[in-house]
Amino acid sequence: MRFAVSLLTVLGIASIIGTVLKQNEPYPNYVIKFGQFWFDLFEKLGLYDVYHSVWFLVILVFLVLSTSLCIYRNSPLMLRELRAYREGATEKSLRAFSHRASYTVAATAEARARIVQFLGQRSFRFKTVEQADGSELIAAKAGSYQRLGYILTHTAIVVICVGGLIDGNVPFKVQELLGYKKVETLDIPENEVPAISRLSVRNLSFRANMTLPEGASSNVSFMRIRDGYLVQELPFRIQLKQFRIEHYATGQPKSFESDLLIIDPDLKEPLAHTISVNHPLIYKGIAIYQSDFQDGGTKLNLNAYGLFGAKDQPIKVQSNIFKNVTLGEGDQALKVEFNDFRLFNILNLSPDGKGKPHNVGPNITYKVRDAQGQAREYVSYMQPLQLDGRRYFVTGMRATPQDELKYLRIPADEDYSLQGFMRLRATMFDPSLHEEIARRFTQDAMGDKADPDMRKKFQASVVQLLQGFDAGGYTRIAKMIEDAVPEPQREKAAQTYLKIISGATLEAYKLGLERAGLKVSEPDSNTQVFLQESLNAMSDLFFYGAPFYLQLDEFQQRQASGLQLTRSPGKNLVYGGSVLLVLGIFAMIYIRERRIWMLIKPTNEVLFTMSANRKNRDLDMEFEQYREQLRRLLQSE
Repeated sequence: MRFAVSLLTVLGIASIIGTVLKQNEPYPNYVIKFGQFWFDLFEKLGLYDVYHSVWFLVILVFLVLSTSLCIYRNSPLMLRELRAYREGATEKSLRAFSHRASYTVAATAEARARIVQFLGQRSFRFKTVEQADGSELIAAKAGSYQRLGYILTHTAIVVICVGGLIDGNVPFKVQELLGYKKVETLDIPENEVPAISRLSVRNLSFRANMTLPEGASSNVSFMRIRDGYLVQELPFRIQLKQFRIEHYATGQPKSFESDLLIIDPDLKEPLAHTISVNHPLIYKGIAIYQSDFQDGGTKLNLNAYGLFGAKDQPIKVQSNIFKNVTLGEGDQALKVEFNDFRLFNILNLSPDGKGKPHNVGPNITYKVRDAQGQAREYVSYMQPLQLDGRRYFVTGMRATPQDELKYLRIPADEDYSLQGFMRLRATMFDPSLHEEIARRFTQDAMGDKADPDMRKKFQASVVQLLQGFDAGGYTRIAKMIEDAVPEPQREKAAQTYLKIISGATLEAYKLGLERAGLKVSEPDSNTQVFLQESLNAMSDLFFYGAPFYLQLDEFQQRQASGLQLTRSPGKNLVYGGSVLLVLGIFAMIYIRERRIWMLIKPTNEVLFTMSANRKNRDLDMEFEQYREQLRRLLQSE
């Protein structure tokens, strides 16, 4: 019994873990969440798929066998006790009871009638036995069905464990152990998955997932197993006609549903049905749930801006989510892998974080992979975001999934576009324009009366600073100061250099407008802030990790519905066993078995004794109550 209770405790703890810890996630998600050490430990314990782990199923098998044996051995005894009145009790044994009382009556026949009435009013069933000495024993009992609680509780454990074994996909475990089935770990097309990694439509139990873009159909789903997957074949085909989603005013998802078409040779015509969250379709014993949604291959039109050349006009790029494009040539070529598109993004952009979240518009997630296979992940927002009272084009970058995103903020121009920054960047990063920028800044700073040699040296210094900033931003300027200026004078030199770069940037801004044929107006405070933020952004470009910036220009959204398909024949057994368990526990706790013996002797003495399966205060109180009631009943005139 102690061992069985210990095993039930282990199952309870495991079930809690299986509920709290999301099961059957991709292994990289667990590595990111727990770290390599705890990931390895949890993986050895089978915590990522608790209900299908070998040790969990072995415990279920042991409980089924041991509990079934207990039922087989003890149920006949329990049923005999349920029917028995224990009318064989002797006067000697009755007088040994702790709860007893005796009465003297005037007539035994009248006393017997009153005792029978007393027991009947209190729902006691009884049996009368004549004794050899002429005495009459009335053996009564109530609450005997309490013993059914034992049978119901143990039967419930067996039924629940059998249901768990059925849904634990034991046949697959056996086939995998014997080498007939193998988990596929390679990311290959579904039609290339070998038969050893496929499960037939006759598979007893499964929980699989399917992602269907609008207009697409499929007759297979995927079971995630450890670090791989299995292909589960279906006896019918599912087509997604349309996916719909409703949003709150903030842009957060409110509800979503899918219009499905079931195509089955057994049907005269396809079955149309709409599913939503918590409202599945059950067909041929397979429940089809609406689990989530994602992008289904949205068409993207993008502008690819070079970040380090002299060009300010973008290259037009067209692609789709889940497709790749290559930018650049030769060893410098980079592959861009588009992974996700989100139409709504709910963010709280208030400076103190106490503001109301709102929708900031679409974004895309993509990876930039070099020739060596190294990739960086980027998240780029389509529209400029308002931060600290100004608008910026924002893109996040991280080198590994474990890292936090680091954001590049590019200031939007007065037309809320990227063009102003890109024009200024192209001018600043064009070596052929450095002399002209330096000449204009020198003229503005020194005027016409300055010494020619001084003017020439100052102009050369400005060119040198522009070249340094062009080569590495503020980091390169700091290195130039560290190499050329003594330490006590570095802070003053840094302030001077920054003023020169800011002044040269203003001239580059004007020159860029002139080259674009735009009107050059006198700079105001907004222009000064734009130039300073542009300088900060240009310096950050050297840490951006990609030589281009992708701006989403237009899109044609295509959504996909995430479906979960389950065949769970053991579910009804588990539900039925749970009902039996509740009934059994209720019977054992709330039903008390009580027994009464009334021995009527020829000498006009009545002996009253009482017992219960649990000797507690309730028995003491009930005995005192019955003793007083019988005293008044039997000794009344």
